[in-house]
Amino acid sequence: MVAGCVPDAAVSVPPLHIVILAAGAASRMRGGDKLLEPVDGTAQLTRIARAACATGCPVWVALPPGRPARDAALAGLNVTQIVVDDAALGLSASMRAANRAVPPDAALMLLLADLPEIDEADLRAVTAAQQAHPADILRATAEDGTPGHPVIFPPWARADLAHLTGDEGARTLLRTHAGRIRPIALPDCHATTDLDTPEDWAEWRARTGR
Repeated sequence: MVAGCVPDAAVSVPPLHIVILAAGAASRMRGGDKLLEPVDGTAQLTRIARAACATGCPVWVALPPGRPARDAALAGLNVTQIVVDDAALGLSASMRAANRAVPPDAALMLLLADLPEIDEADLRAVTAAQQAHPADILRATAEDGTPGHPVIFPPWARADLAHLTGDEGARTLLRTHAGRIRPIALPDCHATTDLDTPEDWAEWRARTGR
């Protein structure tokens, strides 16, 4: 258990598995791959996978078939790959594949791979919150409260992941269980900054110097 966290009374703490959702096509990058963009000198996918591994939780990475450069970015890291053969159907395909792969008694953290400001400290903060509040859906937010990522689903909420469709991710599920969501504020806009186009990346680098 993380030091200083007191679990909700009479609620056991399930193991936590982290799934990095990295099966998107990055089609708005016009031939580039946002998951291979350098952040502080390291490919984004490598960087976020290292941060996840540093938490000590089991780490899975959902990947599309036929993207060897993404496979190479994970070389040497203690992660288990999930090949999402139907990744073209949208983000929900990756979530369904993750839900099937992770043991059913575990809590599941869904972590988008394209969040360049999420770091090890952020993931440790969210995993600590899961230790303290294991029965809640936990959703990271920006400092101002804007909902973002990652999101942790306790075992009771995972059945609904099997029925997701399309590319909207878990939005419907989160609306259904809005009363069971506990927000976890992360610094600045760490939980909400995602970069989908070359222009997004250029503007972010100009602003942050990274």
